[in-house]
Amino acid sequence: MPESPDRNAALFLPGRAGDVLGADRLAARARLAGTSPLDTVWTALHEAARAVAHLAGQAPEPLRPDVRNFPAIMRATGGWRAEQARQGIEDLAAVLQPGLRALIAAQGHAPPGALQSAAQALWQEFQTARAALLDLIPPLNLRPHDRG
Repeated sequence: MPESPDRNAALFLPGRAGDVLGADRLAARARLAGTSPLDTVWTALHEAARAVAHLAGQAPEPLRPDVRNFPAIMRATGGWRAEQARQGIEDLAAVLQPGLRALIAAQGHAPPGALQSAAQALWQEFQTARAALLDLIPPLNLRPHDRG
């Protein structure tokens, strides 16, 4: 298998149409292993986003617990929030996959500033979409109830 221009960018990225980066295989493996495909796709999205961040010149970001555990939180929440999360993850993959593919293809051909600017735009798009997904997490009511 030939090496990609950026090894980090060659990580799996989900998407239905033209799944050249392997998310369908990841989801199938997750089902066989008894784990959630949504967890696998969410992780794959963050691996791909890490490659975009690298191309954008951004430092890698650590995954906060709410980000890392988002699929499990949504499964536990259920209902419309879980459905919105599933659809949002699919939508985010539909944006990130072709964008990352274009960035990889442009490496070595585009002026470095142009490639970095394009990667920064995709990175910002990822962050905005992910923030909207994380807003689906219901607020925790940790205050004790008054018993009166």
